[in-house]
Amino acid sequence: MGATSTTYPLPELVDRATWQAEVDRVLVREKAHTREGDAIAAARRRLPMVEVDAQTKLVGAHGPVPLVDVFEGRRQLITYLHMWHDGKPADEQCEGCTFFTGHALELSYLHSRDVTYATFCQGPYDASARYRDFMGWEMPWYSARDSLDVLLAGRGFGGYLCYLRDGDRVFETYWTTSRGVEAGATSYHLLDRTVYGRQETWEDSPTGWPQPYATAGEQFRTDGRPTAQWSRLAVGRSDDLSG
Repeated sequence: MGATSTTYPLPELVDRATWQAEVDRVLVREKAHTREGDAIAAARRRLPMVEVDAQTKLVGAHGPVPLVDVFEGRRQLITYLHMWHDGKPADEQCEGCTFFTGHALELSYLHSRDVTYATFCQGPYDASARYRDFMGWEMPWYSARDSLDVLLAGRGFGGYLCYLRDGDRVFETYWTTSRGVEAGATSYHLLDRTVYGRQETWEDSPTGWPQPYATAGEQFRTDGRPTAQWSRLAVGRSDDLSG
């Protein structure tokens, strides 16, 4: 079958030399953006740190475990704080956390830099681990429900916490939330390089460009479910979280 033509507006058609000249102009800005990102990362590496209780209890596959053991012997730890909606079925779980957690698949490169990656879920271990299994995720998974006050210090879920271990002591070195979690969203970074972008309502796009996605969770859902769930259902995985 031949490809169907789009009904969306198209960019201006030019010759290759004109196109390359425009790409080069954007490239100047991209390089400046990259260098500024490098400078910000350098500033993060110079942040002070705050000590946290290394014995703070989480619940993993084998029961309670202290925070210091979550490092799995490595010096650094990145955790994603996954929201949980108690008593809700899979299709009503957090679409944003599903989106961001689903990008953390290949962890060997982090491990090679002495960094462990883990998910700290707001919900109880048994129910939330069934959600992890339905989604096919393999990263270390813990319930942080019983230690929220210690770990969050008044903050909320839906973000990254970074830790450093020095022997048996643990220190928090960085945290971010909101659009800061886009650091882990490779789908967004790739969409930003396409002509129609993320297709979300907030974007500055030419008149007529497709922007069907609102940003109160709709951008992460398809037909009422977190988008990534559909492929799991298609291969017969159960989304029953009741145990």
